[in-house]
Amino acid sequence: MTKASHYPMDQLHRYTFVEQDVRGELVQLSSSYQRMLQGHQYPAPVQRLLGELMAATALLCATLKFEGHINLQLQGDGPVNFIAVNGSHHQDLRGIARLRQDVADIEAGLTELLGKALLVITLTPERGERYQGVVDASGGSIAEVVQNYFLQSEQLQTRLWLHADGEHAAGMLLQVMPASGQDLAAFEHLEHLTETMTAAELFTLPGEEVLLRLYHQEQVELYPAQQVRFHCGCSRERTMSALTSVQPEELRDILREDGAVVMTCEYCLTEYRFTEADLLES
Repeated sequence: MTKASHYPMDQLHRYTFVEQDVRGELVQLSSSYQRMLQGHQYPAPVQRLLGELMAATALLCATLKFEGHINLQLQGDGPVNFIAVNGSHHQDLRGIARLRQDVADIEAGLTELLGKALLVITLTPERGERYQGVVDASGGSIAEVVQNYFLQSEQLQTRLWLHADGEHAAGMLLQVMPASGQDLAAFEHLEHLTETMTAAELFTLPGEEVLLRLYHQEQVELYPAQQVRFHCGCSRERTMSALTSVQPEELRDILREDGAVVMTCEYCLTEYRFTEADLLES
């Protein structure tokens, strides 16, 4: 696996089309995506699925109208029973997948991996009430499922394009602004233009060049790019705090057998080791 440090900064670009009441986003991920996969040994189809979900989460983070977090979680009855990516308004992302059996088909898609599934989207503002929406995720693609979420929850015409290959992940979003009314002609025109962009171009071209190629005849207002990064958020202190939920006798048994209590973060795989002295200090 190529080291994350070999990749350029991951970025998200936000833009609007002047006088067309349509907004857009472009995200290109490499180092953050590679860091999320590092050490997990996910099969290729799961790597791609995580990359698409990571790109989708970054795009949705940029739509947040509050400071806080968003979590996209897929739950299914297939070989992959759980996959989730969490992001913040700072574009700090982390994700994980859990498999109940091996995935042999390298071409497997969403249906083959998750079977009958649901997408649960949870919005958690730093101030205010938590909101959760659930949409059917059986069949189709992650892009189509997220589009259905926007149509059901916000009644906004939205189109996503998501790509991942185990090394790079990228996504684009177009969305009609609430004030646009029922005329979708401008949106459909921009949708057709965006459809021509290939995954290879999104993986290799700078974001500004992608937008210039697609929309050189449009009036586009481009906002400052936002950095995207993998950020787990685990720490020794938080892990120690989690041990308070374990029965003292169980901890003593572990200490007698192993000499220390070892906990591993399921997201970044960082290992935390606690001796009897550490636990007594807490």
